[in-house]
Amino acid sequence: MSTGAEIREMNDDALLHKLAESKQALYNLRFRNATGQLDSPAEIPLVRREVARINTELRSREIAAAEVLAGQE
Repeated sequence: MSTGAEIREMNDDALLHKLAESKQALYNLRFRNATGQLDSPAEIPLVRREVARINTELRSREIAAAEVLAGQE
């Protein structure tokens, strides 16, 4: 799992790649949970938080870029 500081240090491409990996991991965890093969259900909220952290960072970067563009006009 990545911390907030590690996520902020990543570039956009790495964040998008990490987001795809995390979403796939979340899908796999949910599938394993539904079939009764998941040993630790506590992993699901951890991965959900990681997805949320990544989405939050991507959105904050998007907002910052829009503010820079708006300031140039």
